[in-house]
Amino acid sequence: MASGRLVEAFLDGMRTHGYVEGRNFEIDYRWAEGHLKRISTLAEELIRSNPDLVLAGTVQAAVAASDATKTIPIVCPLLADPVQLGLIKSDARPGGNVTGLLLFVEGLPGKQLELVFDLIPGATMIGLVINPDNLNNVSQRRELEVAAAAKGIKIVSVEVRTPENTDSIFPMLAKERVDAAIVLRDSGFYNQRARLAASAMAVRLPTVYGFREHVEDGGLISYGISVPENLRRAADYVVKILKGARPGDLPIEFPTKLELVINLKTARVIGLEVPPTLLARADEVIE
Repeated sequence: MASGRLVEAFLDGMRTHGYVEGRNFEIDYRWAEGHLKRISTLAEELIRSNPDLVLAGTVQAAVAASDATKTIPIVCPLLADPVQLGLIKSDARPGGNVTGLLLFVEGLPGKQLELVFDLIPGATMIGLVINPDNLNNVSQRRELEVAAAAKGIKIVSVEVRTPENTDSIFPMLAKERVDAAIVLRDSGFYNQRARLAASAMAVRLPTVYGFREHVEDGGLISYGISVPENLRRAADYVVKILKGARPGDLPIEFPTKLELVINLKTARVIGLEVPPTLLARADEVIE
């Protein structure tokens, strides 16, 4: 997930342990820039350089790195379904060369669905923006579909595999007359967050995101973990491994910080009144 802010969060975590990039450790960066099909090639290229450790920015990157090596330690701060994907044996004892932090807690997609009802109590049809190539999106989609079915809500899905194809998403959903949309967590969507926000505003479509950065760049509302905090905590794993710990002995950790962020400026632009009860629950309101 290419972002200066996220890299800086990791480097900040390293500095708390006395590690400074360029002084006592080096990073060889590789970016997929939202194109998930590039990740396998990038991972293989990186592993051939024989690094001491791989920091995988997404679960997709962790899977690609794991396919390329079973010996070089891999730390992923944004894991999803790591047992099902064969990355680890269990959260308590990963057992292999992969460890890290989970991207979300169980039930989080259902909470995002509830936010739609807080904003639009009579909603009956909700758009879902998904990258089907993203392994994490598969489990998110499953949870949302189950939660929506229980409430008798129709889901209209739009699948987007490359970040260049984001401009048509919200006009398409607006034609389907959905009441709101949920954008699943994905590095490509993250990197295109300003474009997504502008496109949603243009058709006045209330949209819920999983990362606060979407809302900082004009999105309406987000609920999810603090990604920078996970990157900062990933430094703890990296330092332990550099000092001799085995990744298979380091338990998977859960997110400790969930954030609800609301952009009132965007709400005014799309003509939506945010209920005071929801504003009172927000961790941050952007005026």
